[in-house]
Amino acid sequence: MTFLLKLTPPFEDPVLIFTLVLLIILIAPIILNKLKIPGIVGLILAGVIVGPNGFNLLLRDSSIVLFGTVGILYIMFLAGLEMDMIGFKKTKVRSIVYGALTFFIPIISGTILFFYGYEYQINSAVLLSCMFASHTLLAYPIVSKLGLTKNEAVTVTIGGTIITDTAVLLVLAVVAGVAQGNIGVGYWIKLMVSLSIFVAIVVFVFPIIAKWFFKQIESEQGAQFIFVLTLVFAAAFLAELAGVEAILGAFLAGLALNQLIPHASALMNRLEFVGNNIFVPFFLISVGMLVDVTVLFEGVEIIIMAVVIIVLALVTKWVPAFITQKLYGYTVTQRNLMFGLSTARAAATLAVILVGYELQIIGETALNLTVVLILATSLSSSFITEKAARILAIIESRKQPDLSEKPDRIMVPIGNPKTLENLVDLAIMLKNPQYHEPIYPLAVVIDNEQAAEEIYKKNKMLQEAVKHASATDNDVQLVSKIDINVASGILRAIKELMITEVVLGWNAKITTSDRIFGTILDNLLENTEQMILVCKIMQPLNTTSRLVVIVPVNAELERGFLRWMRAVRLLSTQLGAKVVFMAGRRTNNKIKATVQSSKPAVDATYVPRPSMSEFESNQTGISKDDMVVVISARRGTLSYNGILDNVPRVLSRNYKDNSFIIIYPEQHPSLYQDNQFKTTGYTNETREIEGF
Repeated sequence: MTFLLKLTPPFEDPVLIFTLVLLIILIAPIILNKLKIPGIVGLILAGVIVGPNGFNLLLRDSSIVLFGTVGILYIMFLAGLEMDMIGFKKTKVRSIVYGALTFFIPIISGTILFFYGYEYQINSAVLLSCMFASHTLLAYPIVSKLGLTKNEAVTVTIGGTIITDTAVLLVLAVVAGVAQGNIGVGYWIKLMVSLSIFVAIVVFVFPIIAKWFFKQIESEQGAQFIFVLTLVFAAAFLAELAGVEAILGAFLAGLALNQLIPHASALMNRLEFVGNNIFVPFFLISVGMLVDVTVLFEGVEIIIMAVVIIVLALVTKWVPAFITQKLYGYTVTQRNLMFGLSTARAAATLAVILVGYELQIIGETALNLTVVLILATSLSSSFITEKAARILAIIESRKQPDLSEKPDRIMVPIGNPKTLENLVDLAIMLKNPQYHEPIYPLAVVIDNEQAAEEIYKKNKMLQEAVKHASATDNDVQLVSKIDINVASGILRAIKELMITEVVLGWNAKITTSDRIFGTILDNLLENTEQMILVCKIMQPLNTTSRLVVIVPVNAELERGFLRWMRAVRLLSTQLGAKVVFMAGRRTNNKIKATVQSSKPAVDATYVPRPSMSEFESNQTGISKDDMVVVISARRGTLSYNGILDNVPRVLSRNYKDNSFIIIYPEQHPSLYQDNQFKTTGYTNETREIEGF
């Protein structure tokens, strides 16, 4: 019996094959989305229809297998890359508990079913039970699209996936070794040694290579993309050499590169775009092409067996999610999300069953039933995850943010084309992800006889800012001003656009009188209340190891405390960098309480603020891969100290290789209405902001 009438022989022209697959990727999700069916389901069903067991339009040949393999590796890689590592460290015990539950409950239940219920040999029963224990994060793109990757339920589920799939693949190695007669001590020693070497290379060597490469090829985004893919597939190959499945290598590569690829970067956007629109759909179609539903028509016993297997597969994933929910107080929606994510069987399950089939541990009927299980659980996973994720996304969106979480309107005055990309990248990382406000690159032209020529030059720079920001999938609104001077143009733009933060670049030029900042900054500090960040970026942002934040006395009492704290947290999360707060005891206690009660979570340590002499001689342990963040203050404010005026000079002389940001926190408008700064004067220094 055939599932559908095979009207034509399968296509052989590679151009026609690729065209058909692209049409499926384009049309299937659109049609099924209108029917309220997840796009993932549409691609799997499309694979069933056009595959060898459907209309036979496409064969599951080497090209489909190749792209499908790339797709599943991409899914695992992105799962590791987008994982909240700081959140995982905080919930690692929960992840271990959930991973153990979602491994032992299914594998014990499956072994009992197949050994006692269907009288399989113990080797076959254990191997078949692995298809209950393993799961694939097939519905992860749904969670990622809705912005829930940092939710604790997702983090715990991904952590549990590491544990359960690793355990399943190790069980596969054991069963395969026993079936082949490799039960000696030497075999297991060899396996453990090879695994240890593989993990050490990927976890420790790959990040070192990647950091070096990103520093050398900072502006070549295409080269960075190819380099990352090379590392992913190299890790997958090393995993196979070590005796485990390639998906484990891809996932480990994602974890290893997690801190080097910021989520808001152009590189991350390219990785997600190519994976989610090409390779992952290929994998889903290839899974559908495996399905042969004619198995269900071979007899009543087969139908009953298929139903039993599907029900047990669902139940043994729901129970661990239920127990974890009760243990740690998760909501029903979070439980359903964990259940949905962990329900789908695909990559690891296929690997286990295909190896068992090749070793003749299981037969063709079990293989076909496994493929039917993959289809059923994939569909269930997509529906359950889609529903739970949408509910959770709505709940998250309704949470009331504190006053520091208001929408950001960040302006980046452009003066030097060499630092344009870094300043725009930094602004994107500092932007509140809950809102979709654009970044505002600003060009100010002095109103004189050269104004027309200068406008042309500045507009070319602004177009480069648009081009760069668009690669990160962020909106940009260009702003041009003609004014009597640069400071006046910036101030007018701040008022007209209701800007909340200004990101300025600093070229570190020092005049003969050893003065650093310029009169532009003086005017901004005297006439604005907004938070101002003066930045010098010497190292690629994604290679930052730590953020060393130096905080003055009474900084916690300022109005802008929560806003600059949020900026530091966001920057730490985007860069995957640890934070070292250097402050007085009272200030550190307030910072610690704020960090612990806020999201996103950061890995922070708190140490006493160094003296000026210690800072000048770098007795603080700051390395060149650290970014120094100095919380400064305007004159007349609670946290102002004259010593702060010397910090930029010290940074420029003694920390020449370090990137740094000097933050002037947001202040009360009343300070500027009474003109108290203008009467006292901010400083007599001659200073210079880059390019102006």
